[in-house]
Amino acid sequence: MSTEHAGQSVTRGQAVAVPVTACRSCGGPSPRPFLTLGCTPIANRLLRPDDLAGHEPVFPLEIGFCESCALVQLTHALPAEEIFDADYPYYSSFSDMLCRHAEKHVIDLIASHNLGPDSLVVEIASNDGYLLRAFVERGIPVLGIEPSPGPAAAARKIGVPTRAEFFGADLARALVADGLRADVIIANNVLAHVPDLNSFVAGMSILLADDGIITVENPGVGALLANTEFDTVYHEHFCYFSTIAVDALMRRHGLSIVEVAEFPELHGGTLRWRLRRAAADRESPQVRERLERERAAGLDTFERYAGFGADVRELQAELLALLRELAGQGRTVAGYGAAAKGATLLNSSGITTDLVQYVVDRNVHKQGKYIPGARTPILAPAVLAERRPDYLLLLAWNVRDEIMEQQAAFARRGGKFIVPVPRPVVC
Repeated sequence: MSTEHAGQSVTRGQAVAVPVTACRSCGGPSPRPFLTLGCTPIANRLLRPDDLAGHEPVFPLEIGFCESCALVQLTHALPAEEIFDADYPYYSSFSDMLCRHAEKHVIDLIASHNLGPDSLVVEIASNDGYLLRAFVERGIPVLGIEPSPGPAAAARKIGVPTRAEFFGADLARALVADGLRADVIIANNVLAHVPDLNSFVAGMSILLADDGIITVENPGVGALLANTEFDTVYHEHFCYFSTIAVDALMRRHGLSIVEVAEFPELHGGTLRWRLRRAAADRESPQVRERLERERAAGLDTFERYAGFGADVRELQAELLALLRELAGQGRTVAGYGAAAKGATLLNSSGITTDLVQYVVDRNVHKQGKYIPGARTPILAPAVLAERRPDYLLLLAWNVRDEIMEQQAAFARRGGKFIVPVPRPVVC
């Protein structure tokens, strides 16, 4: 696919997309591109009605592979402040599945680490407090760190102490100077969002109590490849992780992986890495086996990634053909889930409002706005009963079972669902 933007800074409005000239993790040579999705807007920068008449900034969206440490990463970067701004619309509490997953995680951590009123749990990128509130309800002290003002305010409203700051080594030192050390640090779905990985991981190491534990969750790059999950690529996701890449990054900061858990149904395939301070006697056979399996699958070689662009083009062509066929038959299609991945899918595939007329979403912070780029209106799910579309394109396919359960009435009326990945299917 095209790499016309390689090595060039691209400016739109006040923001500049800067080419990545060294690996974000190991500092090795710039990542070798293998997938380009053109120039797209910032996926979570939803448009208000009065924005529609204005110019919309777009930036190159391309990922590459570090041949030194196996980290997959964007080849251009925007400042984090451009992405996680005051209007950042993601609120975790609107996903029932994610809340259930978080509750189970909390219960497991309390039991396995004997957490109580003298413990401290710190969550980085704590969003609207959806996870930490389960600790608060059990009398366990917590601190959330969340740079987006809206979610941070929502967390405080439900009793979760939250600092609205970006996390890194400097903030960790300030917290330690205030007498804080974390027995548990939780970093769910944040490592991919971090432009300065080494400061972030150094901060976790600084803040962690000597016998503390860190848990990190992130979608795995193996699932991205296996399921053609190209729509999980957007400017907010600076990196895409294998256990190989995480192991190299963590060891650089005196941390070692002691356990890897896999959740195939969460966000299209999520891995949870559990970490402690590095020690010779903590090398885990389970982790060794995981690393060997990933190397056998080629996740540490560029060749494994080289054909991904062709897979993506094939998927996009199939989806476009299906939507055009349905439009030709006079069928109506709505989208479900104004997720960032939906913005990538619509914009990079050329899916306009003549093919998908509108998108519905439970998140009230998104309703009444528009998907950037495609400018697809976002409405409340209640409109489905009124407008009765023939098909729902699941833009938030990672919670397909939850959506299908919520939309049982739509299915009973004869409505059908389109699941776009790993290949478009109607069900």
